[in-house]
Amino acid sequence: MPRPMRPHDLCDVFRGSDARRAGVVTEHQLRGPAFRRLFRDVYVPAGIPVTHQLRCRGAALIVPPEAVLTGRSAATLHGVELAGPNDQVEFIVPERFRFGPISGIRVRRTATTARESTPWHGIRLATPLRTAIDLLLRHSPRAESWTRRLRTGVADLDAFLRAGLVSRDQLEDTLTKRRNRGVVLARHATHLTDTRAESRPESDLRVLLVMDGMKPTPQREVWQNGKLLGRLDLALDEEQIAVEYDGRWHNEPEQAAHDRARRERLEAAGWTFVIVTAEKLAAASGAILEEVRAARRRKHRLPRLAP
Repeated sequence: MPRPMRPHDLCDVFRGSDARRAGVVTEHQLRGPAFRRLFRDVYVPAGIPVTHQLRCRGAALIVPPEAVLTGRSAATLHGVELAGPNDQVEFIVPERFRFGPISGIRVRRTATTARESTPWHGIRLATPLRTAIDLLLRHSPRAESWTRRLRTGVADLDAFLRAGLVSRDQLEDTLTKRRNRGVVLARHATHLTDTRAESRPESDLRVLLVMDGMKPTPQREVWQNGKLLGRLDLALDEEQIAVEYDGRWHNEPEQAAHDRARRERLEAAGWTFVIVTAEKLAAASGAILEEVRAARRRKHRLPRLAP
């Protein structure tokens, strides 16, 4: 029999209904500034920073014990930060379950086995292998195009595989035996994964180029006379075109100066740069491809310099 709730229990996530029933807190207090509501009937003291891990613990209080924490949420708990403080907590539940909807919690009904998860805070946590599978199966074809789902899935998978928690061979072997909805895309995404990418936007950009028929090399080092001139996010070697992602931190003065000096060295060696910002990557994939195609057309009209 669980012990009665005490005031010091309110130093972590808790169910409001349990706290009220125990006389530890009133409804008026729950609605006040001392507490933050995470989900329906789930609260945390306002002074505790909200992380995705905290959200997962809160969600564990209200989902069925058979629910399996998976996808980006499980990846984050396994140490690969794919979900932020305000992102939905992702679960799979057996197909017979009818649970939700609950704001802030994303539930997908699918088959799963006991071997694919381990106990965690009264529910289940997907193993790294099952997490990798669900990173690819989490996308709805009704909401996103094939290319968009592929770009997102590969970006997530590159980051997860780079952590070394599961191998590409393990994932490919498992996916050949599965018949889940979305498994064709999952197999294709696994084939495209490349752990040399150093960020999710770089992976996203690489898949965009590959889907257009290009063959970019991630993190390409360029040497000249035994000296390293620099490293490129994505290189189209034949035309000496570098496609690089500039996130917001590239606008900081020190980083901007470093980028400028590196690119000037590489331009002197014959490389042309196409710079992609976060805003453009999110909303203007067609414009990115046209810019890269135009750079390739110009290169094919010019004599190539020696690397």
